[in-house]
Amino acid sequence: MAKENSFDIASKVDLEEVTNAVHQTMKEVRQRFDFKGSKSEVHLDEHELVLTSDDEYKLQSLTDILQQKLVKRKVPLKALSYGKIESALGGTVRQRVSIQQGIPSEKAKEIIRFIRDTKLKVKNTIQEDSVRVSGRDRDTLQKVIALLGEKDFGIDMQFTNYRSH
Repeated sequence: MAKENSFDIASKVDLEEVTNAVHQTMKEVRQRFDFKGSKSEVHLDEHELVLTSDDEYKLQSLTDILQQKLVKRKVPLKALSYGKIESALGGTVRQRVSIQQGIPSEKAKEIIRFIRDTKLKVKNTIQEDSVRVSGRDRDTLQKVIALLGEKDFGIDMQFTNYRSH
């Protein structure tokens, strides 16, 4: 019987790196002159970042600092989705930023449709928050990875768990 090869398409963010980036952001904010006396802060709440600041201009500066720290820690910015800026207590503004963990089902279906349209001989299955691609030929799986890498699905994807069965 021929060997079956497979890999998973996942979308995971290392929350420890996000926590470290948040700590570095807060350290820089406390030291910067333009944030002196400001109520600016960032904190991680489960799979969501909450940014609070005095006004929208400072909130944008806070977002820029946070993004720099996340990029340095190799956290993909594609995994962040920004909510609306809303008014908070004490005349401040707040913005919630959700961190994507796992591939949403509609994106998984879009990925599978894209792989089917390539007409390559592979099988696809959705497994909770990831997509498994399997086939006999390793080269075919490499082609699928290359094609997926070229197309932008609007989410961050990692190709993990490459196996030969």
